[in-house]
Amino acid sequence: MSTTDTVDEPATAELRYRRLSPVWRSALLFSATVSFLFALYQAFNLGNMVGFVVIENRYFYAVLTILLPLAFFVFPASTKSPLDRVPWYDVILTLSALGISSSLVYFSNEIVDKGWEYSAPDYMQYLSIALWLLVLEATRRGGGNIVATIIAVVSVYPLFAGSLPGILEGSTESIGDTAAFHALSTESIIGIPFRAFANLVIGFLIFGVALQHTGGGRFFINLAFALLGHVRGGPAKVAIFASGLMGSMSGSVITNVLTTGSMSIPAMKRIGFQPHVAGGVEACASTGGVLMPPVMGATAFIMAINLDVPYRDIVIAAVIPSVLYFFALFMQIDAYAAKMNLKGMERIELPSVKDVMKDGWYYILVFGLLIYWLLVLNRESQAPFYATGLLILINQLVPSHRWSMAQFVKFIEGIGKLFAELAAVLAGVGLIVGALAYQSKVGTLAFDLLQLADNNVILLLLLGALASFIMGIGVTVTVAYIILAITLAPALTDSGLNPMGVHMFMLYWGMLSFITPPVALGAFAAASLAGANPMRTGVEATKLGTIIYFVPFFFVLDPGLIMQGEPAHIAQLFVSAMVGVVFLSTGLQGYLYGVGDLTKLGPLQWPLRFALVIGALALAMPGSPVIGFTNADLLMIGGACVVSVYLLGWLGMRTFARA
Repeated sequence: MSTTDTVDEPATAELRYRRLSPVWRSALLFSATVSFLFALYQAFNLGNMVGFVVIENRYFYAVLTILLPLAFFVFPASTKSPLDRVPWYDVILTLSALGISSSLVYFSNEIVDKGWEYSAPDYMQYLSIALWLLVLEATRRGGGNIVATIIAVVSVYPLFAGSLPGILEGSTESIGDTAAFHALSTESIIGIPFRAFANLVIGFLIFGVALQHTGGGRFFINLAFALLGHVRGGPAKVAIFASGLMGSMSGSVITNVLTTGSMSIPAMKRIGFQPHVAGGVEACASTGGVLMPPVMGATAFIMAINLDVPYRDIVIAAVIPSVLYFFALFMQIDAYAAKMNLKGMERIELPSVKDVMKDGWYYILVFGLLIYWLLVLNRESQAPFYATGLLILINQLVPSHRWSMAQFVKFIEGIGKLFAELAAVLAGVGLIVGALAYQSKVGTLAFDLLQLADNNVILLLLLGALASFIMGIGVTVTVAYIILAITLAPALTDSGLNPMGVHMFMLYWGMLSFITPPVALGAFAAASLAGANPMRTGVEATKLGTIIYFVPFFFVLDPGLIMQGEPAHIAQLFVSAMVGVVFLSTGLQGYLYGVGDLTKLGPLQWPLRFALVIGALALAMPGSPVIGFTNADLLMIGGACVVSVYLLGWLGMRTFARA
C-alpha cells in the first residue's frame, strides 16, 4: 500500500433489502428525513421556541407512524418474495401500519387522559390487535424468525398466565385488554426500548451512517496501518485499533468485521497468520468494538434508561473493561507473533501518519468533540447532532471528500434502511417488557429467583452468565439484555451487587455469542473473509477473547473496575488487572516474556501454562467477600504462581538449550 492508496470499504450485497422503484425510494427518503427532523425537534426542545410542545406519547407514536411502514416495503417477506417490486400484500401492510399508527397519534391525548391502556373502547382494542400483529411481522422482517418467535410467545403470556404453574402463574387477560396494554401503554410497544431509540439512539445512528459515508472507516483503517502496520504482528494490531474505533461508533459486530476485516485479514495472512487465527483476531476486535465507548449501540442507551442514569455514566463505566479486553487481545497477538516469529509489513507498503492525518484530521476532531459534548457538557441527546453537522460541514469543505447529490441521497437512504430495521425490532422487543409488566412479574420474578438460588450470589451470577449467553445465541444483544434486565438483574441487585455492574454483566455476556461456538456469528463472518473453517475460527476467537469471559465477574464483584469508588482503589484494581492480563495472554499463547517459547518444553509446558493462567486470574480478579479472598490474598497467590513459572520456565529453557 503506497502512501496515496486508500482502503475502500467492502461493497457488500444488500440482499436483505428490496431494490426500490423511484416512488418507493422517495417514500424511504421522506420517512428518513422526517424522522430525523422529529428527533431534532425533540432533542433541542424546539417546541418551547415555536410554542408547540408535543406530549411524549404523541412524539413516540409519530416516530412509529413514520418508521413502522418502512419494514413492509424495505424488507421482503421471505426469500421467495420479489426484490425488484413491492407486491400487493406489502402495499396493504404498509398502508395499514401507516393508518393505525396515525390514529394513535390523533388519539394520543385521550389515551393518556382516559387511561385507555386499561379501559380502551372496543374499536381501539381492535386497532391495538392489528398493531400488535403488524409489529410482530415487522420485527420478523427486521430481526429474523427466531427473534420474532420469542417475542410472539412472550407477548401472549397474559392470555394464558392463569393456567401456568409456579412463578409464571398470573391472571388470565382477554386478548382485547392485552392488546390495548401493548399498544396504548408506555411500557410495551412504545416502552423503554422504543423510547431509547426515539430519544437518544436516532442521533447516534445518523452520526454512524455519516461517518461511514464520509469515509471514516477508510480513515481509521489507514491510520491504524500507518501507526501499527510495521510492528511485530502489525496487521493484527491494526485490526484491534481500527475495529475498536469503528465499532465504538457503528455498534454492529458484523458491519465491523466486513468493514475492517476486508483489509486486515488479507494483510494478516500475507505476513504469516494462519487463516483461522486471522479470522479469530478480527472477530474478537469487532466484538470488542461494540463494547468500546463512546457509542456502544442501542443496548447501552436502553441500559441508561433502565438504571435511570445519564448515558455519560454508562460510557465511563465501560472504559476500564473495554481497555482490559483490548489490551488482552493486543498482548495475545504480540505473544503469538513473537512465538511464530511474524514480522510487520514493510514501511514502503504503508501510508504515512502525516499523509493520513492530513487527509482526515477532522475525524479525530469530531470524535473528540463528541466525547467532550457527552462527558463534559452532558448533552447526550444533542451531541450526535452537533457532531454529525460538523462532520458533514467539514466534509463538504474538503474538495476531495465532497459529496455529490447522488452521494447525499445515498446517505439519507442508508439512514432510512437502518431506521426501518431498528424501529421494527425495538418496537417488537417492547412487547416482552409489556407482557411481564402487565402481569406485574418484574418484582416477583426477582424474589422467586433469589429463593431458587437460596440467596447464593455466585450461583446467581453463574445463572446470569449462562442465561445471557444462551439468550445471545438466538436473539440480538438488545433482546437478550432486556429480558434479563427485567427478570434476573433485579435478583442480583437485591442480593447486594452493584446495579451498574449487574447490567454491564448482562451486556457483556450477551455479546459473547458473537465469538463463541456453536453460533459465533462474528467469527463465522470473519472466517468467510479469511477462507478458514468457521468452527475452527470460532474456537480461536474464543481463545483470543478469553479475558472477556472473566472481566464481567471482575467488575460485578468490585465496582471499582467500572469507575465507582475511591480513585486510589480504582487505580490499584486497574494496575493489578493489567498485570494479570499480560500473564493471562502469555499463558494462553505459551510464550513467556523474558523466557521464550514454552511450547519447546514439550509436555512440561502444560503445568507451567496452567499455573500461569491461574496466577494471572488471581492478579486480575478483585478480592471480595463473595469469593472469600481479599486483594492481598489474591496478590500473594498470583505472585507465587508467576514467580514459580518464571523460575521453572527459565530452568527448563536452559536445559532445552543445552540439549
